[in-house]
Amino acid sequence: MEKGARILVRDCAGVKNGEDVLIVTDEERLPIAQAVKKAAEEAGGGTSLVICPPRTIDNEEPAPPIGAAMRRAGVIIMPVTLALSHTKAVREAIGEGARVLSMTAFTEGMMRSGGLMADFRARKPLCDSLAERLTIARRVRVTNPAGTEVEFGLEGRGGNSHCCIVDSPGFSAVPNIEANTSPADGSAAGVLVCDGSVPYYGVGVIREPVTFLIEGGFVNKITGGEQARFLENLLSSQNDKWVYNVAQFAIGLNPECKDFTGEMLNDEGVNGTIHFGIGTSANLGGGVQAKTHFDVIIRNPSVWFDGEPIIEAGEFAVEV
Repeated sequence: MEKGARILVRDCAGVKNGEDVLIVTDEERLPIAQAVKKAAEEAGGGTSLVICPPRTIDNEEPAPPIGAAMRRAGVIIMPVTLALSHTKAVREAIGEGARVLSMTAFTEGMMRSGGLMADFRARKPLCDSLAERLTIARRVRVTNPAGTEVEFGLEGRGGNSHCCIVDSPGFSAVPNIEANTSPADGSAAGVLVCDGSVPYYGVGVIREPVTFLIEGGFVNKITGGEQARFLENLLSSQNDKWVYNVAQFAIGLNPECKDFTGEMLNDEGVNGTIHFGIGTSANLGGGVQAKTHFDVIIRNPSVWFDGEPIIEAGEFAVEV
């Protein structure tokens, strides 16, 4: 895994000699974390590795000592099983000046091939351009052949370029190159039919379409097969209305993420797909901190910004 670890440390996180590097992991991802630690030490980083106590759901807050360590680090790399990306701990670390790189549910195979082998620098202009377009846009419409028909507003929101490179205080996951934003509160409405992947909670690649009825910025109903019933039961058990908040819209941009595998950071990056995040929006430009956050990815989308076609059936319709 040495090549992949060096890409993460040098190309993505830009670790410099003498920087304080914190690697946050858990028992399951420890071999990956150790490979990253070695690469960070080779780059001259003063590197610490901490193991999170068990958590029960993606984007549950880490234990307080972990959060405290994150607030003191210059660079944070997170090969974890359950996501930390949409937590207060990450937001506070960035506020203290940290560069944060998320590696949720990374596998040893992902360290050796696939999306991590993309040319992130070459893809950055595209990612930046789409983020700028999202900042300018005021209304977005999304459809797909499975039956998706969703619209939302972007008043007061900005676009985010998550190109897998953190060279200033901020956040990116890797290798899911994406441009994203947070829909204006209460603006999302329509029908979202997921025919791609829900790479959280063990749901994975979709076997039967999962339909989300969206009204007033919230998911009001989830229908479909076994996977849909699992999601509905999981969310209702949280006793938190905000877990139904439509939190994120994102465009996948990694040409080396070829198809859905059920691995989160592969699936969210599949080139020409889009995903909606449900739950926490606070790390994306919104104001909602829910008990969890998960993403819903659809195939072959068509997307319009203020009536202008941006993607048609999974292919970019404009020069960006």
